[in-house]
Amino acid sequence: MTILIDDPRWPAHGRLWAHLVSDESIAELHAFASANGIPARGFDLDHYDVPEEAHARLIAAGAVHVDGHELVRRLIASGLRVRARDRR
Repeated sequence: MTILIDDPRWPAHGRLWAHLVSDESIAELHAFASANGIPARGFDLDHYDVPEEAHARLIAAGAVHVDGHELVRRLIASGLRVRARDRR
């Protein structure tokens, strides 16, 4: 089981954001986020949106940095991916 984080490149609310996912379970993702001060409101069905300023801290805490394509590939392979059309 691995927690993955991509590059903070998604702009919103005056800052850049990264995605934090698990390749194993949503419970693992929630536990990691909670233990590292990521608020529950950052959860979006299959990932957390995390601000750029938390990126290095989350890597130091054990998240594995991957590019966005790898993050999505591994999220799909895990069976945890929620497709855009299923988000409604």
